[in-house]
Parts: sequence; structure tokens; C-alpha cells
Amino acid sequence: MKRPGFWDLDNGRRLLFFRRSFHEHTLRMRVVLSQLPLSITVCIAAVLVLLFFPETLANPLFQIFLLSQAALMGICLAVPWHRLPFPSFLAIPVLDMVSIAFGREGGQESLTGLSVLVVLPVFWLCASGLYPRTAILLSFLGPLGIVWAPWFIKGSFTAQDLTRPFLFPILMVGIGVSVSVMTLSMVRQQRALEAKDAALKAAFDTSKRQERLLNTVMEALPLGVVAVDGGGHDILMNHRQRRTHRLATPADIADPNESQLLVFEEDRTTPVPAERRPVRRAVLGEQFTDQLVWIGSGPEQRAFTASAQPMFDDDNTFAGSVVVFSDVTELVNALAAKDDFVSNVSHEFRTPLTSILGYLELILDEPDGLDSTARTHLGVVQRNAERLLALVSDLLSVRSGHVIIRPQAVDVAELVRASVASAGPRAAQAGIRFSVDAPDSLEAHVDASRMSQVLDNLISNAIKYSPDGGDVTVTVWQEDSEVLCRVADTGMGMTEDEQDQAFAKFFRARSVRNSTIPGIGLGLPISKAIVEAHGGSITLRSTPGEGTSFTVRMPA
Repeated sequence: MKRPGFWDLDNGRRLLFFRRSFHEHTLRMRVVLSQLPLSITVCIAAVLVLLFFPETLANPLFQIFLLSQAALMGICLAVPWHRLPFPSFLAIPVLDMVSIAFGREGGQESLTGLSVLVVLPVFWLCASGLYPRTAILLSFLGPLGIVWAPWFIKGSFTAQDLTRPFLFPILMVGIGVSVSVMTLSMVRQQRALEAKDAALKAAFDTSKRQERLLNTVMEALPLGVVAVDGGGHDILMNHRQRRTHRLATPADIADPNESQLLVFEEDRTTPVPAERRPVRRAVLGEQFTDQLVWIGSGPEQRAFTASAQPMFDDDNTFAGSVVVFSDVTELVNALAAKDDFVSNVSHEFRTPLTSILGYLELILDEPDGLDSTARTHLGVVQRNAERLLALVSDLLSVRSGHVIIRPQAVDVAELVRASVASAGPRAAQAGIRFSVDAPDSLEAHVDASRMSQVLDNLISNAIKYSPDGGDVTVTVWQEDSEVLCRVADTGMGMTEDEQDQAFAKFFRARSVRNSTIPGIGLGLPISKAIVEAHGGSITLRSTPGEGTSFTVRMPA
């Protein structure tokens, strides 16, 4: 009993054998396949002779024909052609022509047209692509010899006998030329395909190496990375992002959509609206940096900053985006702890400072209780206590993010001149030359003390950051319904990165931190908060080594 599927498997192997390209077989198998059509045709001819012309089998010439064909097929199967010189197998089609000559002479009385079998060795010679000129010559001489052989054997022939069968070898030459041309074209196409195949294989290998490199880099990154296509489908995600996605997945939803993920605002409880979620913004083609969100719930909740960069195809059409998530939980917690510390320390300082200033005022109000020296010393104590109290107030203002202003009609030009005069001694000591360009009077509705604080900060910075002296120019003017004030110096200047962070709390440039220039990095953030509380804006322009210019713009 045959196994189930046995013949199906065997037929599949046969089908695979015949589907294989000719050049993919071994050299021996290619020789056998080239001889096989002639061998099959000879077998069919032998069967026909046996059935209808048995007397022909007794003809010695026909017997030589059959035996030589069997011997040639045996040689094709037995000879290790790969060990012989490559063109040696071409002897087979030449011997086929000799064998066919015997067959034609021995069987022409029973089977006419046996000489036509020569087309098969002609085809083989010309299709080999080897020695094409010789192959075409043999395509003519071989068939010609087959039809001339009987005349030469008889020894008596005329010119007409020799020229009458000329059409047959000429026809074979035509077939040979056609086959040679087709073979040459196929060889060229095959070489071109092999070259393209080699190029494609090299490109594929390069692509695989780059893919492995990309996967290695993606998995090595300490960031979560996800790439989405234009339709919002994930096309690439590293293991860190898969872990982040699991953190954002609700416990009761196996496959949540974007709006169901646990993504919250900075307060850690308000869900981020679907259209403002990082991946959704990226799918819409937005480019953004450092969007802070909280992902997850409970004690496992983590803070992440998300940045997105869109991708475009050759037609500049949006093709997707890459989103990067960075875990900043420790940094956010550290900043919150720092703010709490600053707030608590500031509150603790404010109470004793207020008490110190109160008692100082009481002592200084006694006209006869102090001599002039003591009064002078206590005045210094009072000024420094007031300065320390102002610093504590600034710290609290920065911590809360609120600045209270009380606008009233003020002469801004006079505020500028007062600030410049107050900074005059320090400027002279630092070798700074002041230049003031202000009208006699320029009235605006602002908080005088707060605006003086802004002017003092800007002028003080201009002096501090011009350690080698230079020029400081303060300009005030009105433009339509706005008042503008510019403080420009020729000092150290700032790089582009430093300009981007200039208004950040507690930021100080590296060159400044390494110097003896005093400061804690609150002057510019406080000035910006005061100006914006007035409904205005403050901008800066700076060039390293050439100086810095701050421009304050406020409604009059």
C-alpha cells in the first residue's frame, strides 16, 4: 500500500526538476538533456521500423545507426564531462551527424526523411554558443556530407546529383544562423540578468546589514522610539517604547486606541486631549520638541518628553513621522524638589528679615539714640537687609510664577536716568563708558518700582558682562502706542545656545560660571516676568565677543 502523498511528493520533485533553468543543472545533465531529444526520436523511429518495416532492422547500416545512438547516450551519461576540457562534449553532436548518415543510408527505403534528424545536432552545436563560426560551418558541411555520402560510396555521380540536394544543407545553415543569433542574444540577456542579480544581491546584503545596524542602534538607545506612517500605523518600535506603551495601556483594555491610552498633563491627573497627544500630533505632520506628558497611573506613573520629526517622500508628500520619548521622571522630581526647597527657604528667611528691618527702622527713627558712625553702619545693615529681602521676594515670585504690578503714570525717561546714575560708580570702577539717549520726558502707565528693577537688572548685567570695560548705551523712545528701551553693551556676548536659555531660571553661561562674576541666574527671568505682566515683551540679540543688546517693548 503506497504512503499517502508519496506520489504527490515525487511528482513535485519531478516538476521542480523540469522547472529548473537549463544552466542550473550539472554539466553532465546538460549534455544528457541536449542529446535526449535525438535519442527519443531515434527510439520512436526504431519502434516504427519494428512494426512496419522489420526487414530494415536487418540492414547493417541501420543497426550501426541504432547502436551508435545508444552508445552516444551511454557516453553522455557515463563520461565525467566536468573533468574534461569544457568544449569536449561538442564531439557528441558531430558524431550524431555521422550516425545519422548511417541511419539515412540504411533506412531510407522504409523511413524517408531520416536525414532531417540532423537538425537536432545542428541546433545543439549552434545553441552551445561555443565557436559560433565553426558551428555554422558544420551546420552546412554535416548535412551536405549526409546527402553526398551515398554518391561517393557508389563512386558514380554527376554535377546535377551533387547540386540537387543543396537546398537541405542551406536550410540547416539558416537554422544554425538563427539559433546562433538567438543564443548570442540570450547569453547577453543572461549576463545582464546575472549582473543585475549580483547587484540586487549586493544591495539586499547591504540593506540587511543596514537593517541589523538600525535595529542594534534602536535597541541600544536609552530612548523610546516609534515610527508611524501617514495613516498612523506603527512601522517601527524599539523595546523601550514597547515598555512605555505597556505602561500607557489601561488594565481593562487589551488593545486601546490612542485616545484611550493613559497620557496626562503636567498635573498628572488631567488626560491630554486626543488631538494634543504626541503620536496624534506626529501623525498630523507636526514637528515639535520636548512636550512633557505623564504616562501610566498610580505609583508606576512616569514623566516623558516627546519630540517628533516628520518624514517626506521624493514628492515632498508627508510619509510619516518619528517620535522619540525620553523618561525625565527623575529630572522633573528633582526640579520640583528644588522649587519646594527654594520656596521653603525663602519663606523661612522672609520672617526674620522683616523683623530685622522693623527694628532697624525703630532704632534709626530715634534722633538722639545713635551717633553718626553707628547710624552709618546701621544704614549699611538696613540696605543689605532690604537687598536680601528683595532677593527672597524675587525667589518667591519666580517660584509662584506671578508678578504683581501697580501701574500709574510715570516718566520712563526719568526712571532710565535714575538707574544709570545709580550704576555710575560701578561703571566707572569697571571702566565702562555710559551713553544715554532719552527724551526730556516720556510718560507711560507702568509700575515704577518694577520697571526700575528691570532697568537695574539690564544695566547691571551690561556692566558685569563687560569685564574688560567698553561702552554701554541706553536708549529710550516711543513708537506709535509703545514705549521701547534698549540696553546695549560691547562685552562678552552669548552663543546661540546661551541665548536660547538666557531667560531660564538659574541659568548661567559656562564661561560665566567659571569666572568670578557674581549672580544666581534670576535677573533676566524676573525682568521677563515683569515686562510680560505689563503686556510687553523683551528680546535680545548677541554676538560672542562683540556684545549683547536687550530691547524692552511695552504698551504706553
